[in-house]
Amino acid sequence: LALGCGVPAYPPAVSRVVGGEDARPYSWPWQASLQYLSSGEWYHTCGGTLIATNWVMTAAHCISSSRQYRVLLGKYNLAAEEEGSVAASPEKIIVHEKWNSYSVSNGYDIALIKLTEHVTLSDKIELACLPPEQNILSSNTPCYVTGWGRLQTNGALPDELQQGLLLVVGYATCSRPSWWGSTVKTNMVCAGGDGITSSCNGDSGGPLNCQSTDGSWEVHGIVSFGSSLGCNYYRKPSVFTRVSAFNSWIQEV
Repeated sequence: LALGCGVPAYPPAVSRVVGGEDARPYSWPWQASLQYLSSGEWYHTCGGTLIATNWVMTAAHCISSSRQYRVLLGKYNLAAEEEGSVAASPEKIIVHEKWNSYSVSNGYDIALIKLTEHVTLSDKIELACLPPEQNILSSNTPCYVTGWGRLQTNGALPDELQQGLLLVVGYATCSRPSWWGSTVKTNMVCAGGDGITSSCNGDSGGPLNCQSTDGSWEVHGIVSFGSSLGCNYYRKPSVFTRVSAFNSWIQEV
């Protein structure tokens, strides 16, 4: 059913809507919800990306050694019971060895979650494609950030999966002093910065989805950080871990 990777059974409604919008249900079928247990209830904390039938990629800053996690796949509305969705348990979680939680701007904000068992792929659960190693997106490439993160700074958390169109900002621009300066590194991707659309709290760990020339979707970024001033701040684009800088690390794990 799933054609390799990155080809959803329900293609996303790619529009040029400014600001986030409800995604078409199940159109980002590699999107995961990473949840933690607290007083008997599960809470969404981060996004993730299904990259193999038993591996989910997320951000290192989403992982706390003291928490118990589960991964939901095949979800659209987190508040609803949905047929075909799966709750998977982590067998182990591998955080990049160079990650330093006191210095997010060092990069290496990547972690892999190995699931206890393989999930069965379906029209609602499919694998993402990874970009070619060291592939760099050109400026203004249109990509979509997806997640269940806040709808605005300090805003409400949505139940339905959101998508937001972001244009890639090249490293030369993003590292200018008036943008992110030296905070951004070459192993990161910047996207957005128009002051209107961005990732926000709760999107962390989720994918930056970019369509390749053959029409399939590649996950080029992992939501890492944004401005402490607020989510959609002018000249403070969302910053992502650049997946193509970590192909070999992902394969070695």
